[in-house]
Amino acid sequence: MHDSSRRPWLRWRNLPFERSVQVLTFVAGGPAVAATWFLLWHSSWPWSVRLAIGGATLGIWIAAVLGVRQQVLFPIRTLTNLLAALREGDYSLRARAARQADSLGEVMREVNALGDQLLVERRQATEARSLLEAVIDAVEIAVFTFDDKGKLRLMNPAGADLLMRAEEHALGHDAVELGLDDCLAGDPVQLIDRDFPGRSGTRWGLRRTTFREGGRPHQLLVLTDLGRALREEERIAWQRLIRVLGHEINNSLAPIQSIAESLSDLLTQNPATRPGSWEGDLQGGMGIIRDRASALGRFMTAYARLARLPPPTLRPVELGLIVRQVAALETRLSVKTTSTEKAVVNIDRDQIEQLLINLVRNAVDASLEKGRAVEIDWSRSQNEWLIQVIDQGSGIANPTNLFVPFFTTKSSGSGIGLVLSRQIAEAHGGSLSLENRTDGIVGCIAELRLPLLGVKER
Repeated sequence: MHDSSRRPWLRWRNLPFERSVQVLTFVAGGPAVAATWFLLWHSSWPWSVRLAIGGATLGIWIAAVLGVRQQVLFPIRTLTNLLAALREGDYSLRARAARQADSLGEVMREVNALGDQLLVERRQATEARSLLEAVIDAVEIAVFTFDDKGKLRLMNPAGADLLMRAEEHALGHDAVELGLDDCLAGDPVQLIDRDFPGRSGTRWGLRRTTFREGGRPHQLLVLTDLGRALREEERIAWQRLIRVLGHEINNSLAPIQSIAESLSDLLTQNPATRPGSWEGDLQGGMGIIRDRASALGRFMTAYARLARLPPPTLRPVELGLIVRQVAALETRLSVKTTSTEKAVVNIDRDQIEQLLINLVRNAVDASLEKGRAVEIDWSRSQNEWLIQVIDQGSGIANPTNLFVPFFTTKSSGSGIGLVLSRQIAEAHGGSLSLENRTDGIVGCIAELRLPLLGVKER
């Protein structure tokens, strides 16, 4: 350790920069001023002249010291202000004294160039962040980020819909409270089958990775609804199959039905045709062919509806009014509406009415044997409306094939009602699920979920 009292020159290194510049300037001009005063003291000039010259010399010396100090410190203070502005994120300030062929001017120009570069980079970063946020908000994949303490720090609208929580009510909560703790454990890439508050009865693709923000580890969780994508592909495949079958079968049925009707008319015009004769038997066979061809044509027309479901035309409609009208259409069994809540939804009225008619008809078919009433209830659940059709039938025996086209457990069923109903629900941005009751009563609950604001723009 150096002793500054033994080495006085070390004290100069500890002086502030401003003081050292001032002292060095005084020291540099001191010998010349002292020599001038010495010569004036020994000169033969009048004292008035000597005092005037000495005072002028002293004044010039002091002015030079202050000028040098100002000339050195002003650019440094300018640079200090510029760097402080850059540190605070203000890239609009620029140095004006950036002269060419000047060392200090070069420094000023480099600081100005640094400000320009930082301004461009900040604009690019802001635009990239805005683009990333817009993409994350637009995708239908649920995205969550958790900090090192398991607290939710970011969530996109798809994630909010999945959890049925507004962003301000979810951020800051831990994964256990949100029901996502199991998603943060296990393999980082996996397929899971589980229900969420905003979506049930589907398979999810889970991807999890880690990143650092502010030097601290975070986890990125992405959940993809594979069930809806698979159903969409399945629906497209069935539509293609139905179009092909409908085209080929209708091409064959039309001439069969036409020929059968023509032959039947010819036999009817023949006075020799009488019951029990071969002509009568032939006429009866032709009638059967005609009727079955017509029935098969109607059958294919019903299936073709799956391939021609138009996009919904959204209008504000009171949900309770629709539900009560659908309930009044069913006369075989009592259908009760248990809710009085006023709900205005943005939907295609015709399509939703058809969906509810299908659900109520299925519920009544299941409850006819026991003669127990069917209930329809609706309520608001955060950012969606929940409509429930509840019956007391025998329940669901084969839930796996519920939404498979052409599958039905009814002797006169076509197997397209539930498939068409789910297509309508998903076209409205909602979902449809059926499950057995868990309240100790045998029966089934059909749940239709519709978003508050209707279909999202895609």
